[in-house]
Amino acid sequence: MLDGLKQDIQAVKERDPAARNTFEVVLLNAGLHAIMWHRPAYFLYRQKCYLPARILSQFARFLTGVEIHPGAKIGRGVLIDHGAGVVIGETAEVGDGCTIYQGVTLGGTGKDKGKRHPTLGKNVLVGAGAKILGPFTVGDNSKVAAGAVLLQALEPGSTAVGVPAKAVRIEGKKVEALDQVHIPDPVFQELARLQARVEALEQKLDREEPPLP
Repeated sequence: MLDGLKQDIQAVKERDPAARNTFEVVLLNAGLHAIMWHRPAYFLYRQKCYLPARILSQFARFLTGVEIHPGAKIGRGVLIDHGAGVVIGETAEVGDGCTIYQGVTLGGTGKDKGKRHPTLGKNVLVGAGAKILGPFTVGDNSKVAAGAVLLQALEPGSTAVGVPAKAVRIEGKKVEALDQVHIPDPVFQELARLQARVEALEQKLDREEPPLP
């Protein structure tokens, strides 16, 4: 546990430009405090001491503004930056080296049982206010933009944006997107087909019936 704490502190010092020194990080960083409280809560949860585990997690939520269910699995070297409003569900998994900004939710959709929450691979970055909902995997080294709502799995190295979020880059290469401006008009196409059908029927009638006197 001590070795894990050293990695968590080092992650803050490396990735938070506001962190000046180890003493300041340990004393004042709310995200680090949330993870520190989560470690013993997770241990108790694994030992099926559910009530003490929940008491610890709720106490940590009161102190830090970060809600991590004691059943969630948090890797080493994870940075929860600012932390306010972060919610991590019971069956969520956060891989080593991930960065999570304020307002992020790793939640469920309300329709799944068992594994209900997302799994983040290693070194995933989740921007402020992003919501990742459902029991799928976000691949290693992926990025989810601020404010995005991700409802499907991402390949490793993906960058996802939007509501609902879609991958716009994979391993640095731009994903071909649907042209939303120059797509065919389905109503116009159907009217054109009907007009062609009417003209064909009129020509057939002209050939089969003699002209009126």
